[in-house]
Amino acid sequence: MHPMLNTAIKAARRAGTIINRASLDLERLQVARKGPKDYVTEVDHAAEEAIIDVLRTAYPDHAFLGEESGSVAAPDGANGDTAEFQWIIDPLDGTTNFIHGLPLFAISIALMHRGQITQAVVYDPSRNELFTASRGSGAFLNDRRMRVSGQLRYHDALLGAHLGNSSVNAPSRFSDMLGECTAVRRIGSTVLDLAYVAAGRLDGYCGVGLKPWDLAAGGLLVLEAGGLISDFEGEQQWMKTGGVIAATPKIFPQMLGYLNA
Repeated sequence: MHPMLNTAIKAARRAGTIINRASLDLERLQVARKGPKDYVTEVDHAAEEAIIDVLRTAYPDHAFLGEESGSVAAPDGANGDTAEFQWIIDPLDGTTNFIHGLPLFAISIALMHRGQITQAVVYDPSRNELFTASRGSGAFLNDRRMRVSGQLRYHDALLGAHLGNSSVNAPSRFSDMLGECTAVRRIGSTVLDLAYVAAGRLDGYCGVGLKPWDLAAGGLLVLEAGGLISDFEGEQQWMKTGGVIAATPKIFPQMLGYLNA
């Protein structure tokens, strides 16, 4: 295992301990609103601080991008596209699920090296499921190799989706795509959606309005598990546009076709 991936796993497990402990007493949680239907708790902040502490101790020269703390430059001032190494962190994806006691949430940690995601960890602390990937070395679930599903027929495909406020009455661009598959699930955690595509639990996923910390680790998991991922035009700008489709090699072109019909 790559040493940087090993460090990320250590950081994710430390955050998972904080989250699991807090889940035992949800009534004491302090919940604030970042925006409409967008919540944050002290657990989000504590988990992110724990992750950054582990990573910064091991790699003090690296930059960070966290959902709660924002962009933190490396000591030499490099940040974002200019930093050689940048960690991209979502300490608790699925906060709304978490505060309702619904065990569908996860921690996401990715390492970007010179503009390319090279390491990925998605950790579901409630199930103790650890999804990992290193670029060129495959994707794993608790040390077992993961592959995307072998689904061939779009009408039999199970998709995940995150379409914001348009999820109930999907706009025409998405309605045919979502209407022609066997069923659509909205889990409430894009991080888990992408991990589940990689693990073969979902055959595809479509999301809009997403942030780099929602996509970085899960995107690498999908690719290393043999899947495909792109923006809605079939290009590799999904980290910037926030619009993404990810799926098995057979389902992916059919999803893309519906979006661009």
